[in-house]
Amino acid sequence: EALDADVVVVNHHLFFADIVLRDEGVSELLPSCNTVILDEAHQLPDTATLFFGQQVTSGQLAELARDAEVIANTTARDVPDLPSAASELVPALRRLRLAAGETTGKFAHEFAFARPDFREALDSVATALDRLASELGHLAERGEEIALVARRAEDAAGQLARWRDGSGSVPDGADGDEHWIRWLDVSLSGFQLQASPLSVAPLFRRQVENSARAWIFTSATLAVGRDFSHYTQQLGLDFATTDAWDSPFEYAEQGLLYVPRGLPTPNSLNHTDAVIAKTLPLLNASGGRAFLLFTTLRALQRARERLTDALRSDATDFPLLVQGEGSKSELLTRFRRLGNAVLLGSASFWEGVDVPGDALSLVVIDKLPFAPPDDPLLAARLERLKAEGGNPFMDWQVPQAAISLKQGAGRLIRTETDRGVLAICDPRLVDKPYGRRIWQSLPPMRRTREEPEAIAFLAALRLHYEAAEPA
Repeated sequence: EALDADVVVVNHHLFFADIVLRDEGVSELLPSCNTVILDEAHQLPDTATLFFGQQVTSGQLAELARDAEVIANTTARDVPDLPSAASELVPALRRLRLAAGETTGKFAHEFAFARPDFREALDSVATALDRLASELGHLAERGEEIALVARRAEDAAGQLARWRDGSGSVPDGADGDEHWIRWLDVSLSGFQLQASPLSVAPLFRRQVENSARAWIFTSATLAVGRDFSHYTQQLGLDFATTDAWDSPFEYAEQGLLYVPRGLPTPNSLNHTDAVIAKTLPLLNASGGRAFLLFTTLRALQRARERLTDALRSDATDFPLLVQGEGSKSELLTRFRRLGNAVLLGSASFWEGVDVPGDALSLVVIDKLPFAPPDDPLLAARLERLKAEGGNPFMDWQVPQAAISLKQGAGRLIRTETDRGVLAICDPRLVDKPYGRRIWQSLPPMRRTREEPEAIAFLAALRLHYEAAEPA
């Protein structure tokens, strides 16, 4: 149906999947078109990094082994070597996970290869995978189902070999002058081996220039102020025509930006406790109706503990909803229905969340959302920027933080009638020279550092909402 349609609406992932398949000459998922409109386009650099890169995951390989075992027990019961080939892969994956160490998170490949057992465990996975791919390849002519599993095994073996050998980590079809980085994402139960482009700009620009169609990119957070250069440079769109239009909202009347005084620096051990202490008077004034957004899960959990204790001691009965205690959609449904809830969330609640009306009148953000510098892909990109004569902090981290902060701030005012307070509990917003650049990217609300002014705004808003409620 999509191939016959005049207008097709898809998500970013399906759009990029179509690009990848076309580049590989395999097939196409979407019809050819003369115009592409990409909404929420601020997400494209991350999505492009995912799709233009390659990954091999423990879950993907374990599923492959299970599918091979099914084939061994059904249509290939006469092949004596297939069961052992399938069963060898899973314990090899476990050994590789153990060899990656107890620490979870994202790491550059050098970190893993420095561990004494990692190379040997990786070679064992590669050997087991090569054997499984070979056994399945001999059976591919028996049917399309087996052929499909055989192709998956062959592709995975090739990707693993390229990741392991380094010099071959550039995906097939990519130009050699693009720089790639190998890294790992290690969880408690598994791992991902990633090969990502340091820059998607040449890859994405090629897609735009090689297609005779118009490209339109829209989002509320493409620019820092009215400067689009950070975004266009990421995607290789320096030639693009850019423009920004003012919001229809009367932010100066509808919202108040509050930066509390007396907060410790964000890296202080007691910062989260101080944030909750500053937030409690605001919650009492607003009657709940609040999002508390955190930059780390650790801070979120600490805030939950402190807020639970504080609400209990004050005998304040605000329903507390916490990310992870239900799906995102379930939490939002409960938040809207309750009308006086306090929701604690991290990254997934900073965007794509819409709560118009009186259920939300306060958004608290614990600190400026600078990306963690120990992220291996980000670290490599910043190092490259520095080598090219740039300033990694001012040229990348500050504009990226401004865009992310604007996304979080955007949860507050969703319609022409919404009103509320945006509290940003990071003194760097006013104390540091770069803070001005960041807050100038926020909606043009009235600004204050005085707690009584923020409390008065919320108290008046609460009275207004409660007066409007049916008796």
